[in-house]
Amino acid sequence: MTTALPRARRVSPRTAVLPAHGRRHNLSLVLQMLYSVGAMSRADLARRLGMSKVTVSDLVSELMDSGHAVELGPSEVVRPGKPGTLVDVNRTGLQAIGVDLAAHEVLRAAVLDLDGNILVRAERPIGDDSGQAVVDTVLDLVHEVIGAATAPLLGIGVGTPGIVGPGGVVDTAPNLGWNDVPLRDIVADATGLPVFVVNDADAAVHADYTLGDGGDDLVLVKIGRGVGGGLIVGGQRVRGAHFASGEIGHVTVGTDGGATCRCGKVGCLETWISAPNLEKALAAAPADDPEGPLREAGERLGIALAPVVAALDLSEVVLSGPEHLLGGVLRDAVEETLRARLLARTTTDLTVRLAHRSDDIVLRGAAVLVLWDQLGVA
Repeated sequence: MTTALPRARRVSPRTAVLPAHGRRHNLSLVLQMLYSVGAMSRADLARRLGMSKVTVSDLVSELMDSGHAVELGPSEVVRPGKPGTLVDVNRTGLQAIGVDLAAHEVLRAAVLDLDGNILVRAERPIGDDSGQAVVDTVLDLVHEVIGAATAPLLGIGVGTPGIVGPGGVVDTAPNLGWNDVPLRDIVADATGLPVFVVNDADAAVHADYTLGDGGDDLVLVKIGRGVGGGLIVGGQRVRGAHFASGEIGHVTVGTDGGATCRCGKVGCLETWISAPNLEKALAAAPADDPEGPLREAGERLGIALAPVVAALDLSEVVLSGPEHLLGGVLRDAVEETLRARLLARTTTDLTVRLAHRSDDIVLRGAAVLVLWDQLGVA
């Protein structure tokens, strides 16, 4: 069943470049404009992009030949002369695969259209599996959703916990028992499709920014089996010098000890606010303070985020994960802690909110990565 979502709106088209700068760039500009604004005539495209009608017609013809754009029929705008023919990105005639390896207790995958609508979904329980067993399950899951696709596939996007280095190599993902796993090459060799691998929080922040309500300066904290963050600063995703920006899950929070993390350290943020640890803490909470673990987890997260928000002058903190854990008490504690620890001027326009449709945010963000690489839209 198709899940209807608002049409993607995020785009920053620039002016056309000289032919020597590359035809691919101008093709991307056309696709970006159509993807963001919606169907329009070739003449309207030319006016908006500052290109000649002849150039735009030539570019649109090439995009139609490749299957990336389609004609939708005559425009209903009343103007002198013959109505222009509307063209648009081939939203329903092309599909992408999104894979989420960070969901609590399961691995998930889906077939999506170009607007981020999930058409088919599948999942596999993971239990206590790790290492090669998880890789085998990923491949099995990916083959299932590829078989369910009903249109040509642009590629596969994968959001995984851990640090993802160049070439789609998962440098380390303690929760999956992975070290130096060449995940992109493994999946690409098994499927023959283009594959893009990023940290799950990076995928989530792409979804919030491109398909959701995210502004140009935000941090998204993804809370599931582990904890990670994705950063957008000045409208650009921040990756960091070692491709590990936003890796706050294993930052020690406070000097008062805490539980031993699976990474070996004591008092990591993940030990306080990962979904499994929060569930355990709530189950053991005293009857006179049943929400105490949520309040403490929110305060610890606020302490970890305050320097990030201040240093980068961010306007939004977005929490993505199980709503029954993150909404209410925990979200309020994050906001209260941030406001108490930041300059009043900094917090005037600060928003702390839950991500829209957190359950699917990594799947949709992974698909956005495919669109960015294959179509040049983001």
